[in-house]
Amino acid sequence: MPTVSATTTRQHENRSTLFRAFVLSWLPLIVVGSVAVRTAAVSSALGSQSKGDPSRASGSSRAQSRDDKPRVSAGNGTLIIGSYPKQFWIIDEASEKVVGTIPFKSGIPRRTTISRDRKRFYTIEAGMEKIEILDIAARKTIDSFTLSEGNKKVRIRSIEPDPLHRFVVMVTASATKLIDRFEIGAPTLVQYDLKDHKIVRTIPWPKDEERQNANILFSPDGKLMYLFSDQDVLIYETNTFTQVDKWELSRPIEEGFGRLEFGSRDILNDEPGYYTSIFNVSDPVQHRRMMGIGRVNLAAKSVDFYTLGPSTGLQFALTPGRKVAYGLFEDIGRAEFWKFDLVNRKLAGRTEFKGRPRMGLKTSTNGKVLYIYVAGNTIDLYDAETYQYLRTITIEGDQTTELFVLPDPPSAITSSSAGQ
Repeated sequence: MPTVSATTTRQHENRSTLFRAFVLSWLPLIVVGSVAVRTAAVSSALGSQSKGDPSRASGSSRAQSRDDKPRVSAGNGTLIIGSYPKQFWIIDEASEKVVGTIPFKSGIPRRTTISRDRKRFYTIEAGMEKIEILDIAARKTIDSFTLSEGNKKVRIRSIEPDPLHRFVVMVTASATKLIDRFEIGAPTLVQYDLKDHKIVRTIPWPKDEERQNANILFSPDGKLMYLFSDQDVLIYETNTFTQVDKWELSRPIEEGFGRLEFGSRDILNDEPGYYTSIFNVSDPVQHRRMMGIGRVNLAAKSVDFYTLGPSTGLQFALTPGRKVAYGLFEDIGRAEFWKFDLVNRKLAGRTEFKGRPRMGLKTSTNGKVLYIYVAGNTIDLYDAETYQYLRTITIEGDQTTELFVLPDPPSAITSSSAGQ
């Protein structure tokens, strides 16, 4: 077996020590040089990408680009929405700033109906026992009432005001506290006189079939009331609320169709005397559910309807000119804007966007902006053409009512000194 001398071992150790010292002395220069080369390469690549592709520019450049783009205006109208704890907020659509409030005396405002002339709100408070009538121009309460008294609580589920402000039609349900139990009353459709402050009549349910809510619409002159049932539209004159006619929508509008199912309507942008919405219909043979756009002329008892495709649950909002409408689809983790071309009777497109847990949809007064609200104290603005998020309006308190978009500016519909 070969042997290694001590001298040879010491020589190897000396050479190893000199090599380590050499490497350590040059290592900082190697690292600095490598970093410099990499930095130069990355800077050059970013510079060429920025020149060739504006979308890959730096954050400051993107911000500058957004600032250079013209601001998408929503219009010159007024937004009004109720919120915690007890008020309606008035927002100038042009500046997107809160310009005033309408106090609500009965508590938290909830289900709110606007009158046909857009001058009053009829609002049910959160406990569903009180109605408060608000004058929008004066920014104050002009009347209020309740049907509860003593040990009898009457909850008001829905309300529809007469266009002439003479009365309201409501769906109510009572609960009477007895010594050993509660006696629950059946849902009732009643007419309440606003001048005499009393129920003047009970309106029979169609076919005696009770329901929790009622879909009601008055003619523009207030002479007729249309009650939409599951099968037909019942027409009443409003002096004695006698049924004077019936429109049998249960009959197919054409061969091969089932009955039309009415969707929600956009009362502020729809033409008086009409009901424009998304309707669903079933194929009586294959039982396929289809959806389409329908425009119902209540006076003429006619329907202009066309199908768009398989039935999909959507919210529906008209633009002021009624040439375009938008739909909002929402599901867990997924939301879409749908655009409907009402002139050419077709679906113009659908685009996915990042929504929020609960949403409501409204269009701006010029039709260029879409408002997404509900669930929180913010209203998000989206470009109606590109569906890009624009900005957010923030109010002080979570929203509790529908968002109302009125065409006139705050200075034209309310007094700045009223209600302060």
